[in-house]
Amino acid sequence: MSGLTYFARSHVQRTFEQLMNVLPSQLKEKPQVILLAGGNTPFRNDTDRELPFRQESNFYYLTGCSVPGSFLLALYQPEQTNSSTRLSVRLSIPEVEAADLMWSVPPPTIEEAKHLFDVTDISYSSELQGAITLLLQSHPEAVFHTLPRNSPQFPTLPEEYMSTIVTSETHTATDAYLLSSLHKTRLIKDENEITMLRHANDISSRAHETVMRVLGNAVQGKIAQGEGAGIDRPLLPGEWLIEKEAEAEAIFVASCRREGAVHQAYLPIVAASRRAATLHYCCNDREFTWGPVKPHDHLNHGALAHGPAPEKQLEPQLLLIDAGCEWDCYSADITRTMPVGNGGRFTEKGKQIYSLVLEMQQKSMKSLRPGVHWDTIQLLCHQILVEGFLNIGLFKGPKDEILRSGISSAFFPHGVGHSLGMDVHDVPSASKPTNNTTIPQDKAGHPSFYTYLRLRLPLAEGMVVTVEPGIYFHEHLLKAVEESEYVNHDLLKEYRGMGGVRIEDDILITSDGCENLTKVRSDVEWLESVCSGEI
Repeated sequence: MSGLTYFARSHVQRTFEQLMNVLPSQLKEKPQVILLAGGNTPFRNDTDRELPFRQESNFYYLTGCSVPGSFLLALYQPEQTNSSTRLSVRLSIPEVEAADLMWSVPPPTIEEAKHLFDVTDISYSSELQGAITLLLQSHPEAVFHTLPRNSPQFPTLPEEYMSTIVTSETHTATDAYLLSSLHKTRLIKDENEITMLRHANDISSRAHETVMRVLGNAVQGKIAQGEGAGIDRPLLPGEWLIEKEAEAEAIFVASCRREGAVHQAYLPIVAASRRAATLHYCCNDREFTWGPVKPHDHLNHGALAHGPAPEKQLEPQLLLIDAGCEWDCYSADITRTMPVGNGGRFTEKGKQIYSLVLEMQQKSMKSLRPGVHWDTIQLLCHQILVEGFLNIGLFKGPKDEILRSGISSAFFPHGVGHSLGMDVHDVPSASKPTNNTTIPQDKAGHPSFYTYLRLRLPLAEGMVVTVEPGIYFHEHLLKAVEESEYVNHDLLKEYRGMGGVRIEDDILITSDGCENLTKVRSDVEWLESVCSGEI
C-alpha cells in the first residue's frame, strides 16, 4: 500500500495488548519495549549479486516498511491514561550513501519517510544506539521484547544494541513472549489487511485464468506463429504455446508481474499428469504427456497437437497449478486443476474425481462460520470422499467402517487448509498451538486425518483460511492400502495414472459465515469451456 494507508501503529498497539495478556504479573506494570531488526538485502553466495529482498513479515506488520536495514523501537506505557503518550513507535532507516547511488535505488530521506510510514518518529539507523540509551535512562525498569535471538529464521539484532540492555541491572530482556503474541495478533486480520489479501487474490485469479485461456486458444488454433518465429527470431508472447510445465509457470508469473506484484507468495507448483500427485512439486520442468509415437512424427517440428501437425496428440491429462502472488507482503494461495488434451475437456474418470473434490470444497465452505472447529471441516471432507468413492466403486463395504479404518488418508493425506496472511502457512504457533485445549474429544474418523493439519482451532471472525481439499493417486501413498479389503483394486488400476486434483480458494471468515476472496471460477462447465477455447 502507498502512503499512510498501512495502519502499522494499530498493529503495534494490538501486539502490546496481546503481550500484556501473557506476561507474568510481576512484569505487567512495567514499561514494555519492542526492539526489532528488519531484513537486509541478501546476496548470492560469495558474490556481490543481490537476491530479491522481501521484508521479514513481523517487522513489516509492525512498521509497513520494506526498506532493507531498518529497525523498530516501540514503547508502551500501560500506566499512562493518555492514549497519545501511552504508545510511541520509532522507525530507524539507513541513511543515503553517496557511493551506493550509482548501484541501487536509495532509501527514502527522513522527510520522504514521514509521508510513507505510520509511526511516531523516524530517524536514521545511526541514531538508534542513542535512542536506546535514552530510553534505558528514562524507563529504568522497562521490559525489552525481541524475536527469538540466535535464530536463523529472523534478522539478527546487532550485538551493540543488545549488550547495552542485557548488561543493565534494572532492565529485563526477553524473547519468550513476542513471537507468540505477534502470531496471535496476526491471526485476525483488519480491514486494511483484507484489502491487500483481496488484491493479491484478484491478480492471482486473473493469472490462473490467463493460463487456461492460452490453453484454450491453442485448442482452437488461435495461436498463430508468424514468419520466422522460433527460427529467425524469438517467439513473441502472443505466439507462446503451453506444452511444458515451465511454460505454464512463465505465463502465470508474467501475468502477476504485469499487474505490479513483485513476489510470488511461494514457489509455484505446476504439475502435469502423474506429477500432480506430489503435493509440493515445484520442479516445473517436464513436458506434458504426449501420445504414442506415430509414423512420420519427425515431421511435426515440435508443433502442438492443434498446430500444423495433427498426428502428434497430447494425452488426456490433468494440469495442477498451485500458485499465488503477494501484494505488499500479503499472500494469495490458489489452486486450479484443469484438463489438457482431449480438446480441453475432462475424461470421464477425470471429471468424476474433479467433481468429487469440488463437492468436498463447496460443502466445506458452506459450513464455515465463527465457532466451527477446523477439525470438523477436515472430517467432513473425508466423509464426502468415502461416500464418493463408494458411489464410484473404488471403495466397498460399510461407510462407517471405511471411515474408521483411515484408508481415505491414502487419497487425501493433507489438511483441508491453513491460515493465510503475510505468509502462506501463516502464524504457525497461533494456528496450531502446542498446548491446545480446543480439539474436540469426540471426533470420529481416524487419527491420520489430522496428522498434517496446520490449523486446529475454532474459526473466528477476521480469520483468513484456505480451503483446499484434494484427491491423489500417488504410488507411495497407495502402498498403504494395497491389502485393504475396502478397496476395489481392479478398478483402482484405472485411476493410478491420473496424478491428482486439488482445488483451493482463500476464504475470509465473517460474522455470520464466510466470503470467498478468490475470483477465478472452478465449476466444470466453465472450466471446460475456457480450456477448450469455446469462450
